[in-house]
Amino acid sequence: MPEPILLTRADAESLDSDSPLAHTRSRFELPEGINYLDGNSLGPLPVGVRQRMAQVLENEWGTDLIRSWNSADWIGLHRRVGAKIARLIGAQPGDVHVGDSTSVSLFKTMVAAHRMRPDRNVIMIERATFPTDGYVAAGVADLLGLEIRWCTPDDFPLDESVGLLSLTHVDFRTGAMYDLAEITRQAHAVGALVQWDLCHSAGAVQVDLEGADADFAVGCTYKYLNGGPGSPAFTWVNPRLHDVLHNPIQGWMGHASPFAMSLDYEPLPGVSRLASGTHPVLALSVLETALDAYDGVEMASVRAQSLSLTQLFADLLIQRVPEAQIVTPMTDARGSQVSFTHPHAYALVQALVARGVIGDYREPGLARFGFAPLYVRHVDVWDAVDQLVEVLQSGEHLDPTYSARNAVT
Repeated sequence: MPEPILLTRADAESLDSDSPLAHTRSRFELPEGINYLDGNSLGPLPVGVRQRMAQVLENEWGTDLIRSWNSADWIGLHRRVGAKIARLIGAQPGDVHVGDSTSVSLFKTMVAAHRMRPDRNVIMIERATFPTDGYVAAGVADLLGLEIRWCTPDDFPLDESVGLLSLTHVDFRTGAMYDLAEITRQAHAVGALVQWDLCHSAGAVQVDLEGADADFAVGCTYKYLNGGPGSPAFTWVNPRLHDVLHNPIQGWMGHASPFAMSLDYEPLPGVSRLASGTHPVLALSVLETALDAYDGVEMASVRAQSLSLTQLFADLLIQRVPEAQIVTPMTDARGSQVSFTHPHAYALVQALVARGVIGDYREPGLARFGFAPLYVRHVDVWDAVDQLVEVLQSGEHLDPTYSARNAVT
């Protein structure tokens, strides 16, 4: 790795003033005195969400009651939200379904993929994937009598027994990012389908699902998309698969004529057939407004800001905290986070949180910092490393209080 260029805080301020995203920070309610570098776990509150929530509670639910399914178009809410997400992931507006959890979305698409490849009995999944993905895959394999074949980031033993390759686009621990288009091509070469988990991608890096001709994608909305804790996930299915897409949890909201109350199931056209029960109106109302933060923003600018912020953080760590061993690839094959190992990683993160610099910790021994491009500035990066240096020099992190594990790390 080449020696990083020495920088000053004034250089960081200059980078911020020249950024095409300088105006988007004001689209968030960021608490005074907090340097928030954990948007890869939970995004902050976007401007306008409080007012939207009050409107839904007081007027739509409180006054109009059930009439709001028509008057406020609650019935079309999940489609409107899906259309907003679509442009951030390289999809068409009508091809994204929103309303289930990530786990349920993974289950639906894994089962649907097997039905499209009934003569194949292997789900291939990477060992370092987010645990939920592995848990769901194991459950689907148990349910359908399939085999789980584990792979590594460098070894995909693909053959004609593999029906589905399921990968996390950006590794939640290290931030390493797969070449989505190339791996999709490799899977298709042996007739396998590919499912991409975009939880740590959507809203932070450029994704072109249609351009890559991917098959399925699932992602959460409470990280970079700022939909709030527990906000619903999204699912994309390639339009060429819509006609053979079968929802394993058939529900009335996925029916072509739900209010006909027919006993026979007739699915809606397209990805909308993945709907099952009634979609969560309150959560989707928040998410619809939260996504306004991306209005007028090009994902190319988001990606450029992400690369700049993460590079600055890495350069400053190399210069000022040499004991921090960076595990995030400092190439274009990275998401919007930087993780490093340290003998006291957990306590170090907690000491920083006490100072108002909020990152998080992931096993095994990783301090992890996310750089959400819409509101994190270069000066925030500079100040975070300043605080990190002070903590290490003072030995603050050695206070036993900071080693006591919280329920959520």
